[in-house]
Amino acid sequence: MILDHIVIAVSDLAASKRFYELALAPLNIAVVLEFPHTLGFGQQGKPEFWLRPGGGAEPTHVAFSAPDRATVDAFHAAALAAGGRDNGAPGVREIYHPTYYGAFVLDPDGHNIEAVCHEAVTS
Repeated sequence: MILDHIVIAVSDLAASKRFYELALAPLNIAVVLEFPHTLGFGQQGKPEFWLRPGGGAEPTHVAFSAPDRATVDAFHAAALAAGGRDNGAPGVREIYHPTYYGAFVLDPDGHNIEAVCHEAVTS
């Protein structure tokens, strides 16, 4: 694991919470710790992706790991349904490496959110 956690500033904590709850559900990522003005998403009780009020900062790029390509597709669909804006449909990005399969959306604050699978397609 490269990152332990990341924190991004959002302009509307409630709206961002709703967006990420829906967009990250296919990745089995949910709110695991919540304080009055900060909340952490993660798996198995460990918060790794935090939201805090702020806004006005430069957009952030966050890439979430996905176990397979179908989950990347599900993330992209869920994020768009949650109000995200498409920033790159699911697909192979050979510029990174031959099996890099990712999808990108912009969250309500313009942060570039990605789900990525590094595994090759298996039969």
